[in-house]
Amino acid sequence: MRDRKHRLGVSEVNLVRRHLKLESVGQRKLQAAIAEVDQLYGLDAVTFDGKNHVLNLAYDASRICLDDIEETLKNYGVDVSHDWWTHYKEDYYKFVDGNIKENASHEPWSCHKSPPSARGKR
Repeated sequence: MRDRKHRLGVSEVNLVRRHLKLESVGQRKLQAAIAEVDQLYGLDAVTFDGKNHVLNLAYDASRICLDDIEETLKNYGVDVSHDWWTHYKEDYYKFVDGNIKENASHEPWSCHKSPPSARGKR
């Protein structure tokens, strides 16, 4: 296990890192949007690469999803880039995030377990 401390609500097991290219927008809108995204529960880190217009995110996919982040960005008029590569990555990220969320809430099942009524009779 790593020594790195995470924010409240972030589990190392479900931590994912995402990189989204954003459309050009005013600096003030962008800073306000990033500040709002940074306050979301389950988010570990958010940075912006101004040279490449890339938003770098690290978050717990069992608590927050990419749709929540994109909705917050849209509230400030910030859009994800419309190029094919960004859409491809975005769809892949959403698929993986959905699997992580489902697996986090799934109860494992095994046919080798004794039934609950037979456990006390041994």
